[in-house]
Amino acid sequence: MKPAVSKPEDGLFWITGASSGIGYAVALEAARRGWRVVATARRPDELATLAAAATGFPGRIIPAPADVTDAAALADLVRQVEAEHGPITRAFLNAGIYLPVRLFPFEAGKMHRSFAVNVGGTINALDALVPHMVPRGRGQIVFNASVAGYSGLPTSAGYGATKAALINMAESLRLDGELSGILIQVVNPGFIRTPATDTNPFPMPFLMDVEPAAIRVLDGMESRAFEITFPRRFTYFLKFLRMLPRSWYLPLVSWSTGWNDKGKQP
Repeated sequence: MKPAVSKPEDGLFWITGASSGIGYAVALEAARRGWRVVATARRPDELATLAAAATGFPGRIIPAPADVTDAAALADLVRQVEAEHGPITRAFLNAGIYLPVRLFPFEAGKMHRSFAVNVGGTINALDALVPHMVPRGRGQIVFNASVAGYSGLPTSAGYGATKAALINMAESLRLDGELSGILIQVVNPGFIRTPATDTNPFPMPFLMDVEPAAIRVLDGMESRAFEITFPRRFTYFLKFLRMLPRSWYLPLVSWSTGWNDKGKQP
């Protein structure tokens, strides 16, 4: 039997990185749709604000603070949440950071931190969650990656590399999920208006507000499609670009982002 899409009546919806940005918006929209949402981030006060914002919704938000880079803390969190509130049947592994990285000056610390949170945090969440889902033979796990994982973009040496890793990881685990009843999906959004994108020093076509983006994410989770990507006018263009020879792709990206301007030099 193919892995099934999870429903609110099946159990809990766990969201990491829920205190801001797309995680915050997805948590609210999920509660609006009747989910009991387990919201994880480092700051309890921000999670309390999120829970209060869902007051009166058909579902509710259960604050569950933790740092995704702490594997033991995440394992304890999942055990405690399931003991107190029931099984986690859907997870949006969203926690991530964007730290711009360039060749000059090269900042290895930013690279290591990006991988620790974006990739390591996802691995820690999987390690905490999968041992509970697999024996039940059902569940839905969604990775939040990015179109930055398709191909190289300016300032994205760290962020894009982590997102490429998540896309590859999701593809591989999808194959296992088909055998174990776990539905694996990946979200590859274009540019979403968040504090992270506010710092980008280049044009961001089809920039979306976070609320409609959250609706797109949740609508995509209602299907069995592997990839949830939007806005398609932009993301499918990037899919086309990555098929070009690198001798075409790299100059085209440099030109289209203005990265070949002298003003972009250090």
